Amino acid sequence: MKDVMLVTGAGQISMAIARRMGYGKKIVLGDKNIENANTIAKIMNDAGYDVLPFEMDLSSRESIRAMIAKCREYGEITMMVNGAGVSPSQAPIEAILRVDLYGTAVLLEEVGKVIAKGGCGVTISSQSGWRMPQLTAEEDRLLATTPTEKLLSLEILQPKNIKDTLHAYQMAKRCNEKRVMYECIRWGERGARLNDIAPGIIVTPLAIDEFNGPRGDFYKNMFAKCPAGRPATADEVANVAELLMSEKGAFITGSTFLMDGGATSSYFYGPLQPKE
Repeated sequence: MKDVMLVTGAGQISMAIARRMGYGKKIVLGDKNIENANTIAKIMNDAGYDVLPFEMDLSSRESIRAMIAKCREYGEITMMVNGAGVSPSQAPIEAILRVDLYGTAVLLEEVGKVIAKGGCGVTISSQSGWRMPQLTAEEDRLLATTPTEKLLSLEILQPKNIKDTLHAYQMAKRCNEKRVMYECIRWGERGARLNDIAPGIIVTPLAIDEFNGPRGDFYKNMFAKCPAGRPATADEVANVAELLMSEKGAFITGSTFLMDGGATSSYFYGPLQPKE
């Protein structure tokens, strides 16, 4: 039996974190597109890791439970990395809410029931959740604490209250951060920790879709006018994950780490401020 790392989303960020933290572990890598999972698994297995690709759908509790069951065939789940999701240019409003918002909430809940003592998890949200109109304290509380099966029934998530796919994505990522705060308490009862990373623009195939999509100029302008002056790499996200998932982060739980090259700061107080 081995310690098991559960990873969702066979993309560059998930792979970078798994490579950084998954040596010596059984890594079960889930993705809705099994070809993506097979590709990443081959790259990592050829580099000496032990990766099992697994077809899973983050929007389905049944699928999430099946993946957890597969992980537990190999040992205790000691690490979770949630890098699965869809972007505003890739999916309609309903799919974004179902995958990024509901699916993430279910995953944190289900893994939290079995995570090993001393275990840890990170989920990937986005800078996007920091640049939406402020929610009320009660709305934030509802996103944090509403039972998962009732989340998509919340008034603030109804179609008439969601302007477009970007707004849906922002709401999903805001909810991710609030659910991490809520679920870290349950994880803590098992002696485990849970945190969130909110990256800015990271160069991945998903980001390249965005660069070439309807908001491409918006994204290029964003990293040109943020203090860092560039997008980031997936390995830089893994740097933050390494802190959060190692003993150096033993006192960090329920936190969101915004790593966006200063884009959010520029949006509120610098050259990225929206023109009236």
